Amino acid sequence: MNRREFSTQLVAAGVGLSAAVIAAPAAAQFVPVEGTHYVRLSEPLPVPAGKIEVIEFFWYGCPHCNAFEPTLDAWQKKLPADVLFRRVPVAFRDEPYGTHQRIYYALETMGLIPTMHRKVFYAIHGERQRLDKAPEIAAFMAKNGVDSAKFLEVFNSFSVQTKARQARQLSAAYKIDGVPALGVQGRYFTSGSMAGTNEAALSVVDFLVQKVRKSG
Repeated sequence: MNRREFSTQLVAAGVGLSAAVIAAPAAAQFVPVEGTHYVRLSEPLPVPAGKIEVIEFFWYGCPHCNAFEPTLDAWQKKLPADVLFRRVPVAFRDEPYGTHQRIYYALETMGLIPTMHRKVFYAIHGERQRLDKAPEIAAFMAKNGVDSAKFLEVFNSFSVQTKARQARQLSAAYKIDGVPALGVQGRYFTSGSMAGTNEAALSVVDFLVQKVRKSG
C-alpha cells in the first residue's frame, strides 16, 4: 500500500479493510530483472556483519501487509542460517503510523512479537479497531493477557521512540513509498507491485539473497 492508496481507502472504508487475495505465479516463470522486479540502491546501507539482511517494511494498518503476513511468516521460518530477517514498521506521517510503530517496538522489547504481532493485525483488520489511542491500546493488551501499564510504560519509553526514529531513517534511506516492501542487504529492494504479487516478491528476494551470497 502506498501513501495515496492509504489516504483514499481510509476515507472510503476506514482502517479495517478486507485484504485482497492475490494469486502468486510460480517462481520459476521469470528471472528477476533489475529495474523491473527490483531496484539497486545508489548508496549501499550498513548491514550486520556475517549475515545477509532481509527487511520487511510494513504498517499494521495496511490490508496488503495483513494479507501477506501468513505467507511471509512461513517463508521466513525456512530461511538459511546466513540470512537475518527483521521487520521495520514505516511512518509515512506521524499518525497513526507513529503509534503503530511504537506498538511494534514495545512488543519487540517485551519479547511479545511471536504471540502478539498477528493479533495486532487481526484487531485492526478483523475487529475494526484503530489502536491509535492509549486507552484503546491498553484495553487491547489487557484483553490479550499483557500487563497494560507495563506495556504503556515501554510504549512511551525513550528506547522505543529511538527505535521508531531509526526505522523512519532506514525507510527513507531505502526510499520506501509503499508497503509491504522488502529490502535485501542494504543494496536492493522489491515489492509486490514491482514483482507482480507479494508472493512473487519473495522469489525475487530469494534471487537477491543468492546474488549477494555469490558476490560476497
